[in-house]
Amino acid sequence: MRSKTLDELEGYEILAKPIMAEDFCIVLPEGAVLKPGYIKKLRELEIQKVYIKEDTEEESVLILKTEMENAVKEKIKEILGHHTYQHNAELMELCETADNIIVSIVQEDEVAEQVFDVKERSADIYEHSLSICTLAVLTALKMNMPQNIVHDIGVGCLLHDIGLRYLAMEYTDENLSTLSEEDMGEYKKHPVYGYSALKDETWISDVSKSIILYHHERLDGSGYPLRASSLTEAIQIVAVCDTFDEMICGIGCDRVKVHEAVEYLKTFKNLKFGATIVDTFLKFIAVYPTGSRVLTNEGEEGIVIRQNKEFPDRPVIRIITDKNGRKIAQDLLKDLIKIHHVFIEKTLDD
Repeated sequence: MRSKTLDELEGYEILAKPIMAEDFCIVLPEGAVLKPGYIKKLRELEIQKVYIKEDTEEESVLILKTEMENAVKEKIKEILGHHTYQHNAELMELCETADNIIVSIVQEDEVAEQVFDVKERSADIYEHSLSICTLAVLTALKMNMPQNIVHDIGVGCLLHDIGLRYLAMEYTDENLSTLSEEDMGEYKKHPVYGYSALKDETWISDVSKSIILYHHERLDGSGYPLRASSLTEAIQIVAVCDTFDEMICGIGCDRVKVHEAVEYLKTFKNLKFGATIVDTFLKFIAVYPTGSRVLTNEGEEGIVIRQNKEFPDRPVIRIITDKNGRKIAQDLLKDLIKIHHVFIEKTLDD
């Protein structure tokens, strides 16, 4: 982080601290890109100095801004956490929540070109619903799907696991492979329970209802609860995003690294998952999230500090030890779209 006067700015630097007016209102949040128009406005507000990120600082690119994500997560937890079977009136609020998420994504500059960081995390079912909503909405937008379908996908994602609340078993933090046959049979009913609770509601579309019922189905008929194989694009989008997010946060399975979840989707492309949807999804997912410790093919250890647009597997890394394990004293950056012979061999995070 470094302080600069407005005269020292060249434009398009990234704020390391929010800019506040005299009344303590935030003018620009942390992470904002200082476009020329913004700099002009700061001059009018008589802002003298700003703090910007250095090139060597880690620079995560997130689909939703942190403040928005936290607010939406709390809303989802408040609504779903108090829900009981067929008391559905309060669930209608999630329609508005889905639209807020969509608007937030659409308003983001260069959303079509960004590569986003999605990091492994703990298995929180509310955060999972939010995560697949953002992932699925962004995928649908990139596929130029109609606005009403994008809305229905968002609503379906926020409600896709509502049936888990009706299970007669404990499923939290359970690896599905260790469940008894009886418990596994019960668990596989949760899409049916969710659909049955909402099928007569008029405020939720048939597209959203079908997502709730079919999100665990696969194109090869290997999914559940109905072993269906004829799936709409909306359902397939949610299935891809749900699978990916379950894997990286350990819902019903052992948690894996992002690059392992990416490889899984590639492996089953055209088998369990539609190729176009997988390809669209993987174009904006950073294979190695910012902050990841990695080992290069040359034996150097580095930290991913930022992503390269349109190249999800070729980030910029800061080398911290050489091939002999010696610490690098100076800043040594390697941009993997410029240095073609260097690639990431594996991740080193625990």
